[in-house]
This record gives sequence, structure tokens and C-alpha cells, in this order.
Amino acid sequence: MSAAKTTGMRQRILIIDDEPQIHRFLGPALDAAGYEPLRADSGQEGLRGIALWSPDAVVLDLGLPDMDGKAVLEKARAFYEGPIVILSARDREAEKIQALDLGANDYVEKPFGVGELLARLRVALRQRGQAQGPLAPIRAGAVEIDLEKHLVIRDGAVVKVSPREYEVLARLAQARGKVLTHKDLLTAVWGPAHAQDTQYLRVFVGQLRQKLEADPSTPTMILTEPGIGYRFIGD
Repeated sequence: MSAAKTTGMRQRILIIDDEPQIHRFLGPALDAAGYEPLRADSGQEGLRGIALWSPDAVVLDLGLPDMDGKAVLEKARAFYEGPIVILSARDREAEKIQALDLGANDYVEKPFGVGELLARLRVALRQRGQAQGPLAPIRAGAVEIDLEKHLVIRDGAVVKVSPREYEVLARLAQARGKVLTHKDLLTAVWGPAHAQDTQYLRVFVGQLRQKLEADPSTPTMILTEPGIGYRFIGD
């Protein structure tokens, strides 16, 4: 599993495919089109990549070496809401219908033209953007979370946070005061295999408090709901 170097705020596309030649020509094509290509060579790598990178869209092959692509799709939909475009040599109508019923946004048959795949990705990303609308920054005292640019700002200065720290913070902030359970956060950020690993979450929340709270020992922004989860208090 590998990621290209991030340049600016390019949209990230995760390619889950075990064929090296697919990555060899599709990665540069996505890069040339202005996207940041990410790579996973198996279903398990793909699920970890979705949880780790929160890509803007996923291109998923159905014929993977460790698990069926439809199983990857079903597991991903438990915690990922972005566009998933199926890429597969299977051309049976029943396969397409099943993939779409499981939550795929589109289906492209192999062999395929890069231009067609890019066009379908643009449509899926545009539809997601129209459904979401522009994301307004969320503020809590001296802290601002810019959801469009994936930035955290405190007292006018950008705070360096890891991708996982950002995902935890953004999900809490977007809940607008609602309590998010440990399981909800762990599944969304780390994936369903880590739904019980509350220690992960405790560590990351502690790190966020150190970076953002005026007094980390007495937090006023990220509050603990004992035995349940966490709540974000904004302005």
C-alpha cells in the first residue's frame, strides 16, 4: 500500500487493484489530470487505505487476490461515504446490479479507456459535491477547522495535525455537539476491525487536546462522555 506525495490540495483517488500494469498507467493518468493517486494491491490493503487516507474517491477492482471486491465494497460502505467506481473484467449484468445495490456509484468494464474512467470519476465527485454543498468552517473559541482545505487553525496559525488526528477532530466537529460513541469514531477513522480499540482513540484525543485546548487538563472543546464517547463543543 503506497501513497503519492501530496501536492497542494489535490483530490485523492485510491486505486484498489492487484494488477501492476493498472497502477502503472492509471496512476500517472490520474496525476496528469490533477488528482493524487493512492495505491492498494489487495482488499485488506484497500480497506486500510480508505480508513487511513479518507480518499475523495475509490476505484475498486472486483477480482482481488484475498477477497471478492464486492465484500470490500460492502465493508467499505460501513464507514466510507465517498464515491466508489467499480473496475472489473466481469461483464455479467447480475454482477453490475449487485455491485450497485451494495453501494457502488458506477461500473467500468475492463478493458477500458482512461478518458472514460476519468469522466465517470468527475461525475461521481461532482455529484458528491452537489449533495454535500460547500462546507463552512467550524469554530470553537480560538480554533477554526477548515473542512474544505483540511486545515486546523488556532489563533490565526495553522496547527500541524496528523491525518488520523484530523479525521477524529473533523468527525467530532461535524456532529455539532452530538455525542459520538467510541465505536462510531473507531469504525469511521480506523475501520471496522478496530471498533473496540478505545485506547487508540484515547491517545489521539489526548494529542488533539494538547494541541488545541487552552488547558488540556480541563478541556472545553473536546469533552469526554464517560463510558460512551466524545462530544465537540463549538461556538
